[in-house]
Amino acid sequence: MLPINISQFIKNHITLRPQSLLAKDLEVNREELSQQINGRSVLVIGGAGTIGSSFIKALLPYKPARLYVVDTNENGLTELTRDIRSTEGLFVPENYKTYPINFGDQVFAKMLRREGPFEIIANFAAHKHVRSEKDHYSIEAMIENNVIRTKRLLDLLAEQPPEHFFCVSTDKAANPVNVMGASKKLMEEVLLAYARVLPIKTARFANVAFSNGSLLAGFLERLMKQQPFSSPLDVKRYFVSPEESGQLCLLACILGASGDIFFPKLREEQMMTFSTIADNLLRELGYTPDYCQSEQEARQKAATIGSQTNAYPVYYFASDTSGEKLFEEFFTEEEVVDMERFSALGVIKAKANWSLEEVTACFRELASLFEAEEIDKAQVVEVLTSLIPGFRHVEKGRHLDERM
Repeated sequence: MLPINISQFIKNHITLRPQSLLAKDLEVNREELSQQINGRSVLVIGGAGTIGSSFIKALLPYKPARLYVVDTNENGLTELTRDIRSTEGLFVPENYKTYPINFGDQVFAKMLRREGPFEIIANFAAHKHVRSEKDHYSIEAMIENNVIRTKRLLDLLAEQPPEHFFCVSTDKAANPVNVMGASKKLMEEVLLAYARVLPIKTARFANVAFSNGSLLAGFLERLMKQQPFSSPLDVKRYFVSPEESGQLCLLACILGASGDIFFPKLREEQMMTFSTIADNLLRELGYTPDYCQSEQEARQKAATIGSQTNAYPVYYFASDTSGEKLFEEFFTEEEVVDMERFSALGVIKAKANWSLEEVTACFRELASLFEAEEIDKAQVVEVLTSLIPGFRHVEKGRHLDERM
């Protein structure tokens, strides 16, 4: 194991916050949260991931009566259970079950109908990586998971409506430049259409520091395998801790009005580059970054890590891959934002642009597109551009999987 407390490193070097961004909002709303959660039945979809598991940890102190967790990652569910049962003082309801199933499958629908109703349902299942837009196969899978299965879930929930439903979005849905962001913006449009008949809330996110599959988590993997670090120099991101991500979603899920889109109040000067975090991590561990001019040089130098000096090879580069946004934003100029209700959260008071009939028509168009024998990425992007106002895809002909 690495000799470092990641939670403390995040506070000291990334968020620069000694306590949670949401501490005041949680304290002010503690009684209402308890009234809405205590004794209730909860279903968490995608609960083995970083944000989903953090949501569960934020929820459990309010003592729900039942907790069911669904995720396709069987190993992740196992670790979630070990984690929450190994944490001193964390309440775990007697009726706690995990299911390694896909929320788009028939077995999930069967479970939901027979084990429901659930008063609180939160969905964190998502394709979240910009790198997942390589071609039309990966894009179809992304839209299937982020959009089509979400609509299928909403239709199921209409049979036994919950008191609260939350579905996670992304900051990349604001003025999207990549297909992942476009798919989440499309998902938001679907959610808003259904918010007329179901109590739906969502949130746009900053990067969650060291979340599963993230570049920062990749740094830890590189360290354990004694491989070089690699990251863009010019990409700036807002960050929240895993703990803050779960708390944000809990506040949005329980306290939001139907159709609300939450986001963290963060200032532009709080954005950080991945290369800065990489350097800080290495120095925290006693290394000195050794700046290389190419991936090949970094790989060659990695063979000497720890042998004679404390130098650690890193390769930083100017971003040149498709869909990469150099900065983050949580809302657009056209959106109406409430910055007063919460201390650390803004709320977009969104309006539905589509009727349920228009959502159905959109899905027919997507189905027709994906059923065509000849299809390429450009055609999919063209259709998404026609469906999503403000989508301006950035295509550079190079993808993250081509990077180290």
